[in-house]
Amino acid sequence: MLAGSSVFVQTQRLAYPPTARGDVVDDYFGTKVPDPYRWMEDLDSKPVADWVAAQNAVTEKYLAQLPLREKLRKRITELWNYPKVSTPFMEGGQVFYRRNSGLQKQSLFLMRPDLRKPARVLVDPNEMFPDGATSLAMVAPAPDATLLAYATAEGGADWQTIHVREIATRRDLKDIVKWMRFSGLAWTKDAKGFFYSRYPEPPAGKALQAALSGQALYYHGVGTPQSEDRLIYERRDLPTWFISGSITDDGRYLFIQMAEGSENKNRLYVKDLVDPHKPNLDAPVRPVVETDDAEYAPVGNRGSTVFLRTDLDAPNRRVIAIDLGNPARAAWKTIVAERPQAIESVIVASDRIVAEYLVDVQSRLEMFAFDGTAAGTIALPATGSIAGLSGRDDSDVLFYTFTSPLYPATVFAYDIKAGRATAFEPPTLPVDVAQYETTQLFATSKDGTRVPFFVTARKNTPRDGNRPTMVYGYGGFSISTTPTYRPDVPAWLELGGIWVTANMRGGSEYGEAWHHAGMLAKKQNVFDDFIAVAEYLVKENYTSPAKLGMMGGSNGGLLVGAVMEQRPDLYAVALPAVGVMDMLRYDRFTGGRAWVTEYGSSANAEQFPILFRYSPLHNVRPETCYPATLVTTADHDDRVVPSHSFKFIAAVQQAQTCDRPALIRVETQVSHGFRPTDKRIAEVADEWAFAAASMGIK
Repeated sequence: MLAGSSVFVQTQRLAYPPTARGDVVDDYFGTKVPDPYRWMEDLDSKPVADWVAAQNAVTEKYLAQLPLREKLRKRITELWNYPKVSTPFMEGGQVFYRRNSGLQKQSLFLMRPDLRKPARVLVDPNEMFPDGATSLAMVAPAPDATLLAYATAEGGADWQTIHVREIATRRDLKDIVKWMRFSGLAWTKDAKGFFYSRYPEPPAGKALQAALSGQALYYHGVGTPQSEDRLIYERRDLPTWFISGSITDDGRYLFIQMAEGSENKNRLYVKDLVDPHKPNLDAPVRPVVETDDAEYAPVGNRGSTVFLRTDLDAPNRRVIAIDLGNPARAAWKTIVAERPQAIESVIVASDRIVAEYLVDVQSRLEMFAFDGTAAGTIALPATGSIAGLSGRDDSDVLFYTFTSPLYPATVFAYDIKAGRATAFEPPTLPVDVAQYETTQLFATSKDGTRVPFFVTARKNTPRDGNRPTMVYGYGGFSISTTPTYRPDVPAWLELGGIWVTANMRGGSEYGEAWHHAGMLAKKQNVFDDFIAVAEYLVKENYTSPAKLGMMGGSNGGLLVGAVMEQRPDLYAVALPAVGVMDMLRYDRFTGGRAWVTEYGSSANAEQFPILFRYSPLHNVRPETCYPATLVTTADHDDRVVPSHSFKFIAAVQQAQTCDRPALIRVETQVSHGFRPTDKRIAEVADEWAFAAASMGIK
């Protein structure tokens, strides 16, 4: 592979499409803030469409010259081509899961009568949507396994439409339920209908950007029009809050959770349906917890006793029991006490409470009896992460998915009574990963905090300061970035590269205290942690600033945008994906209001200067040499609207003074997290090819 072409495209000053600048200026408590690209928020306008087309043309021309582009696309396609299955779950005595043979655009939804019998395809989205432009989103079988509710989403957007299918015939009924979003599907035990959450229909043409308000919980009876759906619960006094419903495995109780935003704090209500097979939909909704001071997440029940995961007075979380007949706080019982290690997830399976703990960001599975007595540990195949966990109180089978940077996601069926795990449709990788290794290390952040990260590289890689290195991070919303397998990463390792995942504050790797240390006024800690990891890698001669890149998506895109501005000297490459870049206006679009509990709002006089200080859009400095930047976003992203990325890259292009490219790649018919397999491969191949060229990889 020749280096000459790589150097050529990197050193040519690009001619970017002209970008109009308006004269909009906002006044935030006496601070005048220009917003010259406000016109880009009109996503359906012709000027925006023309600008996107012109930018994509420049980006495609640049990428087409990269000598590693097609080689990487071919190699990543090979690496991606192995069977993958989701974590199964059981309903009506049947086993349900998704499977992708390797390169199918979308995974199929399957059913097995039991673990030993062959699977049957229930929903094939590739047959329904050959172009991959509509995603198969949520799927929920009825309790008797006769019907299936499944949701589709145009471009994979958050808006979903529910359909109902007969399992025996694979025939769709006439049921169509629209405008569901941020919702589960919870069937009543009689299989005659399901609970779901929906919003009022948005204004015409504004579905992908209008701010959300008025979510409510409804019940849809199978075979009836949506206009007859029964309103179960709404709160007109709290129109921007989220409302969701779930049903216990025995079908007796409907739990309703309300949350102001994305932070793990919620109120909890219950509707006693009395007879699961003749549910009383008119039963009153009663409060269980109305103080939204902590997380109260139901995980299972035994009769009227409900078990909840909570961080009330326990930032590392604990499991408590509440008797619904006497829900007074004084009567609550701690079943699994808080430990120094954080509880990541909890389920009830058979007669056990199963808790996943994180020990320095590595998973451990432990079981407890309903009185809290320790009932054993489930041995995992290696050091790594639990990527999925499911079980039921009426089954002795527990499913979990295990993975690590060199261990592909593998499902295990664990027999609780026998204490034995069996791999379920285990994958066979098209690459030998034995030549690589993963090591956990710790950096010291600006304030002295110990920050963990994982380094994956070829064994005996020389520490000569010359290894191309990519660091991935997220750092927010109490989401743990555990070490997992990505099928594209071996292509980077084969080039001599190093892959790093960082665990900054803002996640929940060390519980809610770790989360709170990286949110609101403390958000700068997240950036400092990420920078500390990069500085460690340079100081210890893993790499150098000329060979160092960073990537992240959504809140991780914000991370990359902020860090490339605070330390442009430390990185050669920045790959922010679907990022939250305009911190002063993010809460005006779609579900952005939900993030105010995480970030704060520019409408708050005390929070505005904090946001303004790190907002990527507002901290692009003129006459600066920024890392080579490839922004990626999607036309159907209705979570982080693409105007964030549009405005940001326009500002970077104007400010960039050196020859490093500043490009944007806008994918079509995809959304915040959805891409069919072929588009996913094409996008990541372009990111890796861009990084390789910018680091001068030969």
